[in-house]
Amino acid sequence: MSSTVTHHQSPQLELDWYLLSAVLLLLGLGLIMVYSASIAVAESKYGENNIYYFLIRQIFAIILGAMAGMAAFRISLRQWRVCSPYLLIIGLVLLLIVLIPGIGLEVNGSRRWLPLVVFNFQPSELMKLLILLFAADYVVRKNIHKDHFSKGFFPILLLLGVVSLLLLGEPDYGAMIVIVLVVSAIMFIGGMNLKILLGLFFAMPTLFVTLIMTKSYRLDRLLATLDPWGDPFDKGYQLTHALMAFGLGEWWGVGLGGSVEKLNYLPEAHTDFMFAVLAEEFGFVGVATIIALFSFLLIRAFRIGRGAAILEDQFGALVAQGIGVWLATQAFINMGVNMGIVPTKGLTLPFMSYGGSSIVISCITIAILLRVDWENRQRRRGFSV
Repeated sequence: MSSTVTHHQSPQLELDWYLLSAVLLLLGLGLIMVYSASIAVAESKYGENNIYYFLIRQIFAIILGAMAGMAAFRISLRQWRVCSPYLLIIGLVLLLIVLIPGIGLEVNGSRRWLPLVVFNFQPSELMKLLILLFAADYVVRKNIHKDHFSKGFFPILLLLGVVSLLLLGEPDYGAMIVIVLVVSAIMFIGGMNLKILLGLFFAMPTLFVTLIMTKSYRLDRLLATLDPWGDPFDKGYQLTHALMAFGLGEWWGVGLGGSVEKLNYLPEAHTDFMFAVLAEEFGFVGVATIIALFSFLLIRAFRIGRGAAILEDQFGALVAQGIGVWLATQAFINMGVNMGIVPTKGLTLPFMSYGGSSIVISCITIAILLRVDWENRQRRRGFSV
């Protein structure tokens, strides 16, 4: 008499190693460039013995982001979806708190940060993720492609209006643009009425032009982008030095550490304009590599989203594709600012620019994208997640 032993399989830890490798490569290159671009700034601000100041803080942010990412990966998409409305409320409250004088930290005329014990936290970075999750849930829950204007589009339009007003109060024009574009993309992918979306598409330029015209410094930035050499020592100073960095880099760059523009010539060389320093030190080859990596992230995110859609997980599909649009859009805007294609915005290059909030939230975002892929793999194996 023979007996048969049945071994019950359990879900396995399968990851998209190609996606994870691309992200780790961006983080590694970013760490190198933050150190290279910040040496002169750190020395001038904190003395010769503190040239590693920004590097150490960036390493800490990456470690914190990795820990937060591992925790986020353990949360199921179902839990993210259930909690998304409550998380959005928390995000809105934080955007309100940061505007309160004495609480929100003001730097260079903008009040965008909440001072914490370890680093300054930027609520607008968190809001990008929270509103993405809420928009994906909203599209699925409302069955938005069947709803008319008042039930389907107007509530999310009202939410975008509230968030935009709070961000303009800081002001954080760049974050507002990213959020509007990402939410619009999620609604488009989710199948919202094409006429309504076309109306929004044609209304956006008018809205952005109005916002530019209402503040003189925004108009100055636009004019400086159109003709930076018209006022190279004032309004066009930052962009002209960024363009010179690109020119000096040529095909192969001047070599790691060889940048001249980072020597207190190019403002924000380790944050918003780090891409220009990278172009100077690694040339066209370095620029093309970074563009290729972000393009790969976009393609991978859409492939993961398509896999979720095939498995009838519409929420996961929208989250994955929304993340792809977000990272690609923000990367494009940052690169465009450095190249003089887009007016100056306070947006970091995801995974690379110096900034604790951006690094931590980006790591959490990738963890959620990896979770979508993981749940896809488990469903294909017949497991319930």
